[in-house]
Amino acid sequence: MEYEALFTKALDSVRSEGRYREFADLRRLPGRFPCAVFRCRNGNEREVVVWCSNDYLGQGQNPIVLAAMHEAIDASGGGSGGTRNISGTTPYHIELEAALASLHHKEAGLLFTSGYNANEAALSTLSRLIPGLVIISDEMNHASMIEGIRHGLCDKRIWRHNDLNHLQDLLSALPSDMPKLIAFESVYSMDGDFSPVTEICELARRYGAMTYLDEVHAVGLYGIHGAGLAEQAGVLDQIDVIQGTLAKGIGLAGGYITGSSACIDAIRSFAPGFIFTSSLPPSIVCGALASISYLRVHPELRERHQNCARTLKKALQERALPVVLNEGHIVPVMLGDSRACKALTDMLLERFDIYVQPINYPTVPHGMERIRLTPGALHTEEQIYILSNALDELWSEMGLRRVP
Repeated sequence: MEYEALFTKALDSVRSEGRYREFADLRRLPGRFPCAVFRCRNGNEREVVVWCSNDYLGQGQNPIVLAAMHEAIDASGGGSGGTRNISGTTPYHIELEAALASLHHKEAGLLFTSGYNANEAALSTLSRLIPGLVIISDEMNHASMIEGIRHGLCDKRIWRHNDLNHLQDLLSALPSDMPKLIAFESVYSMDGDFSPVTEICELARRYGAMTYLDEVHAVGLYGIHGAGLAEQAGVLDQIDVIQGTLAKGIGLAGGYITGSSACIDAIRSFAPGFIFTSSLPPSIVCGALASISYLRVHPELRERHQNCARTLKKALQERALPVVLNEGHIVPVMLGDSRACKALTDMLLERFDIYVQPINYPTVPHGMERIRLTPGALHTEEQIYILSNALDELWSEMGLRRVP
């Protein structure tokens, strides 16, 4: 068997479609983010502006966060030393889980090494723990949620994205005594649209369904204390399980779930993705604690972030670029072609020192290729102006489609 030939053939296929993924070698500059140092293939370095980071609020360089991380390293060393069950639980882990539970108004929290891991482990475990469970999943849910549902081997239904009538039809078609769980996100990462959280909770109550909400693109960014869209909508008490990340608004790494004490303890006790994984390093945990505490009392960061998103959308609209308008902070600009998407982002980097990653299949369906801009609280009006003009120039140069 020619194994290497098989690998090469698969890679050639991806390259021929213009969707081979290349990693940009970037070194962030603390105190100057969203600026970073880009290392070219020839080893040369130059400064660029990052427009696709998930560190929306710049908390990854907050001096208060960094000080807490340094303190944890001095006090406890580098890694955690093991899984949570075998020497990998510290007072910091317990304190952070309590802080996350408090943030989301829940009884308990549980840390994971990533948001992906949290979704996959929690949903698959819930499927195994609740006999006869049917999970009703929004069709645009993240890959981690899809994998969790798949690995749980329970019955499932897919409801059309944010279509409340379709969701109600699926719920009403199931026996009233059948256990049900509605799995959905608050802010969808590709189009940046919001879910109708309040209405979904109303349907869940009416049909006796649990609710599982992924808040990864909302934690830190929405709600009076940064608890997410459920807090902003006033329905924290109506969500059974809230999943989040420490890697976006919080600015570090890791994931978590919050919920009732019994639910969280059951997942802790039965989820392989939690049991057999080394725990987060104390430095990350302490940094996350400091970041959450900071964001709870600094709403001006959220206001600045939203203002930046509105300013960028307006600038792109004024230049007749096909920006997807939504309620949130994610700014997709549609191209519909993977090769054009890659060429555009290459030229942004090479000619304008602007780094944006192309979003191609399988992250989005064929024909829905795009760039996804993520304006942050630390982007300046001048940087928005430079980005908008660069896109305008390249759009004309490449003959790309504009909108009225």
